Amino acid sequence: MSAYLILESGVIFEGIFFGSQGESTGQIVFTTGMAGYLETLTDPNYYGQMVLQTFPLIGNYGVIPSDFESKSIAPKAYIAKYPCQSPSNFRSEGNLDNFLKERGTVGICGIDTRALTKIIRDNGTMNGKITTSPPTESDRAEAEAYSICNAVAAVSPRTVSALGRGRRVALLDLGSRRSLTEALIVRGCEVWSFPHDASVKDIMQIIPDGLVISNGPGDPADPSNNKIIETIRSLEQTGITIFGICLGHQLLAMAKGCSTLKLKFGHRGANQPVRDTLTGRIYITCQNHGYTVVSDACSFINVNDGTNEGMDYGNSFSVQFYPDVAGGGHSTSFLFDRFIERMKARAV
Repeated sequence: MSAYLILESGVIFEGIFFGSQGESTGQIVFTTGMAGYLETLTDPNYYGQMVLQTFPLIGNYGVIPSDFESKSIAPKAYIAKYPCQSPSNFRSEGNLDNFLKERGTVGICGIDTRALTKIIRDNGTMNGKITTSPPTESDRAEAEAYSICNAVAAVSPRTVSALGRGRRVALLDLGSRRSLTEALIVRGCEVWSFPHDASVKDIMQIIPDGLVISNGPGDPADPSNNKIIETIRSLEQTGITIFGICLGHQLLAMAKGCSTLKLKFGHRGANQPVRDTLTGRIYITCQNHGYTVVSDACSFINVNDGTNEGMDYGNSFSVQFYPDVAGGGHSTSFLFDRFIERMKARAV
């Protein structure tokens, strides 16, 4: 069945549906990963967005539930050039087309994804709408008016939970990836996951050894995040060791007085180079964000555009990229060890 994508600028692409057939409106962002599409589809950071895969061949190794980062698909829609209908992998339990249909997620394929990526790269992130018939001006206007609001509340857990055994870590879950918790557990931590609206009292009553502020979706400067920033500021003043990741990095910096800036088209993919400003070493990282912290006090910087990729406050620190490595490289997983070392040093 024919599918159409209209951008808020009025440009129209015609393709065909895969996954669910229907209409969907969202913010279009592109990711450059050649693999890791399952982690991408189940990453809560993509809430409210349509994900465009720049690599044309997607779905070749099928659907593998153990690779999921959450229980649900986060993007509003999925855009790929050539989704594979007959995957080849001994771990596969299905194909991408059926996976999207089962989860009610609209997909469009067969369009010129290279041309679409160039439009976003040159003009910046923009909204779009997928339709079942040739788009009208009202469809374009609907796309233009779309905005993502209260994103963190939409993906954060509703209740407190605990996993693992060992040194106690509070996780302020703003839309965390499953692999983040697993990285802490394998290092001997008992991870207590708290909703985004947990109070300082809620968190401190478990007497945590440290606090991780997770990744999450949306604009860090969205007013709905103000209460979270205040909570982080109060927690930081207790002296607890804090590790901020992605959105957690941004909100921790804002709690310390920094501001954020929207990037033209963001950093999304498993091949983002960052440089350690202390050692000069380059790491290839997995990222998914559209905003950056405005500060020259960087512990890591992005090699491509010079933007802030991390900050170190002594006892606490944060990074803009995923150190939990699922769907990406493994070279920055040492940051979890650094977090544990600083927790231990504070406890002495």
